[in-house]
Amino acid sequence: MEKLYKLSGFAKLKKLSKTLKRTVVLEGWTNRTGRQALREITEAYRSMLQEMLDYAVENGASQSTLHRVFYHRFREQYPWLPTRVIKSCYRDAVRRAKSFRELKRKGLARTDKPVVRNVTITYSDLQDWRLENGVIKVRTHRGWVEIHYRGHKQLHRYLYNGWKLSSELRLKISGGGVIVYLTFTKDFEVVYDSRNVVAVDVNENNVTLALFKDESLHEVYRIDTGLGRIVIAYAERRRRITKGRSTKIRSVKKVLKKLRERERKQDVIYKTSKIIEEIAEKNNAVVVVGNVHKGKRRLVNNVKKNTLRHRIHKGLGSLAL
Repeated sequence: MEKLYKLSGFAKLKKLSKTLKRTVVLEGWTNRTGRQALREITEAYRSMLQEMLDYAVENGASQSTLHRVFYHRFREQYPWLPTRVIKSCYRDAVRRAKSFRELKRKGLARTDKPVVRNVTITYSDLQDWRLENGVIKVRTHRGWVEIHYRGHKQLHRYLYNGWKLSSELRLKISGGGVIVYLTFTKDFEVVYDSRNVVAVDVNENNVTLALFKDESLHEVYRIDTGLGRIVIAYAERRRRITKGRSTKIRSVKKVLKKLRERERKQDVIYKTSKIIEEIAEKNNAVVVVGNVHKGKRRLVNNVKKNTLRHRIHKGLGSLAL
């Protein structure tokens, strides 16, 4: 822990400006005309994205290149499609192409060419959508589509507590409904004493905190997370549920959906993060955390036992604080 502190350094910074970004997920619904309009946009988007993605992978194309090659043709092919939807497809194709090349380089790609399965449409300008009177309105070739949603406490908290609604709206068709992603941003200025540090060491079942004040070790905390034990318990429950059967069987899939491993781990992570935040805020300290993903990869590569590899992957992988 002392070594981690010495490597962190002590720059004489007193203020840190940071923009936080949060995404709110809403489950919405619209009428038959609205669903049909969104499905038509989704299918057109999927077709464009697949063609752009293939080109980007083969030629290493940038967004500007994709615009030059595809924009006019797609405007003629889909004259009813909002222009900004076509432009958002460039970013999506470049991002997916980069991800596919990295997977292929690591030998993890399952196909020779990238395949578009899930599509999320992006509206990048408030001219094409708006949030008003508890309804999200989206401009389509069939007119403005109204997407209704249920009351959402998190949405209300961000709307009325100084957070700024981003101009980007993302949505996708899910069964008979619509999943909507709203993004909020907020600028913060944090004042801290650069001589005070909270060093965080993440382990399988606990997180150790070392508080340094005035460049000297002041106090050590240990938080028992039990994530490793949670992973083991749920792995055993999944083993008993499947009993050697495929997880694609309907009855097995139905029971597995009722497991709440992710929710339990998220709850532990949020509570641990809150404790670290309170200690840092109380002492005007900066937080130093090791690279959890890098450490996880190193441990996984050195472990031959499958059960232990699973615990490391699911346990430490969840604690990317």
